[in-house]
Amino acid sequence: MSSDLIGYIGLGALLVLLVLRVPVALSMLIVGFVGFSAVISLDAAVAMIKSVPLEALTSYSFSAIPMFIFMGVLASHSGMAGGLFDASRTICGGWKGGMAIAAVTSCGVFSAISGSSLATASTTSRVALPEMERNGYAASLATGSLAAGGTLGIMIPPSIALLLYAILTEQSVGEMFAAGVIPGLIGLLLFIITIAIVVKLRPDVASPSASTTWLEKLKALGGLIPFASVFVLMIGGIYGGLFTPTEGASVGAFAALGYAFYGGMRWRGLWTATLEALSLSAVVFFMIVGAETLGYFISASRISSVLTAYVAGLGLSNFGVLMCLLAMFFVLGCFMDALAMLLITVPVVYPIVTSLGMDPVWFGIVTVLTVELGLITPPVGMNVFVIKATAKHVKLGEIFRGVTPFIIADLLRLALLVAFPVLTTLLL
Repeated sequence: MSSDLIGYIGLGALLVLLVLRVPVALSMLIVGFVGFSAVISLDAAVAMIKSVPLEALTSYSFSAIPMFIFMGVLASHSGMAGGLFDASRTICGGWKGGMAIAAVTSCGVFSAISGSSLATASTTSRVALPEMERNGYAASLATGSLAAGGTLGIMIPPSIALLLYAILTEQSVGEMFAAGVIPGLIGLLLFIITIAIVVKLRPDVASPSASTTWLEKLKALGGLIPFASVFVLMIGGIYGGLFTPTEGASVGAFAALGYAFYGGMRWRGLWTATLEALSLSAVVFFMIVGAETLGYFISASRISSVLTAYVAGLGLSNFGVLMCLLAMFFVLGCFMDALAMLLITVPVVYPIVTSLGMDPVWFGIVTVLTVELGLITPPVGMNVFVIKATAKHVKLGEIFRGVTPFIIADLLRLALLVAFPVLTTLLL
């Protein structure tokens, strides 16, 4: 049996395991080990499985991940989200649908130091959802805006998804973070416009926020200072070459820790936050170990080279290939976790992308954006289920109806980035 045929069988087996609900990390580990044994030898596979966890867990590049996670968890447990939403609500005071706009804005700002879409959606919804419901907002708009706003965390740096893509493809983490700024801000702007349109078309879904004076709005900007200072310190330092992404993550985590204690966090809260960060980091690293094992198998089977040659033989234009890849990402994103999908697919498709001469940084941004869509599209929609856990009284179908206008906005953003790649490379 040829190595490339074994590769196809392995990928098919991986899909079967995922359909059977086997954990993603374990599925990748099993397929990688068995496939590598079939292509090379059992002894080589055993040697590989001994070395891969050590390499992944001691990698300097990967060490930034737990620091970014810890930073987001600290922000979540410290009460910073509450102050952020109050400040945003004051700034948007007097606007029709202003509280929903404040919620989306809070998600965008919070994601600037969280790096996780799920953490952003979960934290902001606990603060903003009760307030919106108390003020007469329709459940569809309240939950839909929070679910969609949470997706901003996967694009606005520091993003764990962008970090993993950069490591997997050996791109500069600083460049990937810089490339995500403008697309992230475009997403925030389009979400705000979407809320304004929804409220205009259906005035009954929202009520005007309490009016605030310009002086109150200016004072409320102080609530953004903790997030802005951590973001500027961390991303500015990385982009300016003052420290590496790993050092930047550590600096950001230390700054978030300082704000957390200043805001009233005590040692018990720090212990809880630390345990949560360790638990989340363990999940991510288990997936990394599985992805690295699967990557050895893919490399040994030469399936990437075979697929690259096959795509080249189809005679499709770069745009046609890109549309096929993005369609694949979109469909998979409806069923799979975003990080797991990146870890599985990027090692396979990246050689195809580079062989066609596409900009790897730009491709990474449009890929992550397509993956982001999967966070709010049925049947899985991880962010939707996070909101559902907070709003148990709201039907799942109502939340999905609420996010539909935001899905349209994200498709428009994706079209803009595909049509105008300069939007991703302008800050590089």
